[in-house]
Amino acid sequence: MQHHDLTDGWTVTPTAGPVPAGIGTLDAAVPGSVHTDLLAAGLIPDPYLDANEDAVRWLHDTDWQYERGLTLAPAADGERVDLVLDGVDTVATVAVGTRVLGTSANMHRSYRYDVRDLADGRSRLLTVDLRSATAYGDELRDALGARPSAYSPRPFNFVRKMACSFGWDWGPDLRTLGLWKPVRVERWSVARLARVRPLVALDPDGTGRVAVHVDVERSGLAPAGPLTVRATVLGVSASVSVPAGADTAAVELAVPDAPVWWPVGHGTQPLADLEVTLAADAPSADAPLDTWRRRIGFRSVVLDTADDEHGTRFTLVVNGRAVDVRGANWIPDDHLVTRITRERLDARLDQALGAHLNLLRVWGGGMYESEDFYAACDERGLLVWQDFLLACAAYPEEEPLRSEIEAEARENVVRLMPHPSLVLWNGGNENLWGHEDWGWKQELGDATWGRWYAEELFPAVLAELDPTRPYATNSPFTPRRDPEDVHPNDPDHGSHHQWEVWNRVDYTVYRSEIPRFCSEFGFQGPPAWRTLAESVHAADGGPLAGAPAPQEDPVFLVHQKAEDGNGKLDRGMAPHLGVPADFADWHWAAQLNQARAVRHAVEHYRSWWPRTAGWIVWQLNDCWPVTSWAAVDGAGRPKPLWFALRAAGEPRAVFLTERDEVLHVVVTNDTDEPWTGTAEVRRESLVGVVAAAAHLPVEVAPRSVAVLPVPRDVATPGDPAAEVVLARCGTGPDARLATWTAVEDVDLHLDPDAVRATAAREPGGYRVDVVARSYAADVTLHVDRLAADATVDQALVTLPAGERATFHVRTAEVLDLAALVAAPVLRSANDLRGVAQREIPQDLGAAPAPLEAEAVR
Repeated sequence: MQHHDLTDGWTVTPTAGPVPAGIGTLDAAVPGSVHTDLLAAGLIPDPYLDANEDAVRWLHDTDWQYERGLTLAPAADGERVDLVLDGVDTVATVAVGTRVLGTSANMHRSYRYDVRDLADGRSRLLTVDLRSATAYGDELRDALGARPSAYSPRPFNFVRKMACSFGWDWGPDLRTLGLWKPVRVERWSVARLARVRPLVALDPDGTGRVAVHVDVERSGLAPAGPLTVRATVLGVSASVSVPAGADTAAVELAVPDAPVWWPVGHGTQPLADLEVTLAADAPSADAPLDTWRRRIGFRSVVLDTADDEHGTRFTLVVNGRAVDVRGANWIPDDHLVTRITRERLDARLDQALGAHLNLLRVWGGGMYESEDFYAACDERGLLVWQDFLLACAAYPEEEPLRSEIEAEARENVVRLMPHPSLVLWNGGNENLWGHEDWGWKQELGDATWGRWYAEELFPAVLAELDPTRPYATNSPFTPRRDPEDVHPNDPDHGSHHQWEVWNRVDYTVYRSEIPRFCSEFGFQGPPAWRTLAESVHAADGGPLAGAPAPQEDPVFLVHQKAEDGNGKLDRGMAPHLGVPADFADWHWAAQLNQARAVRHAVEHYRSWWPRTAGWIVWQLNDCWPVTSWAAVDGAGRPKPLWFALRAAGEPRAVFLTERDEVLHVVVTNDTDEPWTGTAEVRRESLVGVVAAAAHLPVEVAPRSVAVLPVPRDVATPGDPAAEVVLARCGTGPDARLATWTAVEDVDLHLDPDAVRATAAREPGGYRVDVVARSYAADVTLHVDRLAADATVDQALVTLPAGERATFHVRTAEVLDLAALVAAPVLRSANDLRGVAQREIPQDLGAAPAPLEAEAVR
């Protein structure tokens, strides 16, 4: 097998639609997109900056042609010559010279064309004509009949393209097009490995098993003789003969005492090289015809959806052990997806690990991620929940979508099979829920809407191709129940999405339900200050912070996609922190409220393990600079939310929470060792005068939670506005501290000047020491304000009176020491008590009537 990459020599030219003056043929990068080529040529402004998204909207309706020369040397006797396109975005016609090889209408598939008869040494043009996906989707909608979606009339449910390319409530509407994956020529003789399916299992006795199923494509240019398939892993080999005329085979491998792959936090992640070769059964055969190599891991996985006294479970079980899932939803890390590198993915996945997450859900409005993504998850022990790519819409079940969705499902199920990190397939996002609650039934009438995909097609494809992994029908969904009988978003059954919080009710409502598994919930917050300052300026071109009302500036609102997003931010923070009038204070309050809201939910969910078997916050990452639900902003900077997730998700953590109006200490132990000791619980004034105290014995078994009632004299404040309850477990660096107040910050007598701080140089950056003279909540250093490269090791540190904390800042820049220990760099919840507040209309205390798009991700 010979490979020749076609990465150079490409141009791209607009061929139809609106084209600004001065834009014609330009050099094209492959893999790439028209947007990135135009950016490289300086012909469009950066769509991520200011209001430039609208300046490139003309690209939605423009057709383009990619072109390069192609000379195929004459084929040897019996040699096949194939043109392979790994990914085309999206609606395309592929031709060599005057011959049309085929068409594409699916971004999520690859394409292979036999061009042997064009291998004659003559020079021809290889062209890929790309149509506007918008025009194609509109035409198909007209032909099949409209279907409801969260973002009508954008036709993302009529074209097999990344749905969020049409915009979402956190992303831009760019509608990219291009050759987004590699293009190459392959030359091969006799036969090739067309498809390899490794079914990996782990027996209870520790034997690892690999059943390698192979599909062979024969060249058709030589007699179909016998072939040999050989598979090897960890020194174990086996082979099987493929008889003349046959095109399938299976090889079984058994590895005694196989190294076991575990999720992060449960063990190590050994990976084994699996090699499969195809050879001709001929005395003269001295080299394989084709070779396939991947890394696999030995593990077992099931999804426990049994009924119990609380409803229906939704528990992932890996290697026989139930996993307490701490997850985040994942979106494409850059809207211009060809810019996503392995280095960038490594950084983002390390941030997931740093926040003590153990699972990422690849959301159904994005894309099947690159091999780099899944390989990096394999190496880190990060579990992957993979959606089939349907999201927030009704999808026609007629042709051509029916065949396209099946073809992409088959290809990607097989492509991702080797990865041990992939533990769950899911049939789409909010499709069943949408059909039940969002008025679709009336709009659809008798029209198809996609239920067949979720309930019949996807499980059938998995049963045929990869029965080793569990399948969930949708997210949210209720196992084994008809949606007419049990609502698909019932928190007591299966998976659940909690979007009443954020859209309509206060975040304290998280504690009103005990979901079996919450696969979406979240709260918005703005990006880091520097990310905002670098990307968003006021409408007059000046700094955003200098605008009269920055968060209402038209340019700021381009980077706030949620319906009534700023109104929800204000209503969300008002009962807790107030609504600061100054933009810098508002920015900090919005970030802090986001962190507290999500931390509130996570602590609640973790306290109910194993009844609540996991949670997946919306969302880990952003694809551009935007106010969103992400923990890491579009520039890769962690928001305060990231630090809140890290604290709340620690394998060993301590929380204070009310149950049935009784205060409890919750001690979580998601490790393999018991946690024993004492929890010191005390009630003290904000200036540190102890009013009552108790010592509670702690004995928490491995992978368990203990819930301990706090004695009433400790839990009951004498002055709710001036006292705090503290719970501490452990000592030194292993100590865990939880705090609780009976009233919100707006009613708490917090000292706005509660801390004293000093800064000094140290190797690699700076050391900042902070001492609290009074109770100081959520002390945070916004070091990005001083240097673009600056990072800090902790944030949201709460200090009881008299206690101290040390922050380590890393930067190559020289910082102003005084600025490092003063606002707006050094902040806490306390200093929001001393700022001017903005009045919000009283009728904003209740959310407006829901819009369909508000309920969806």
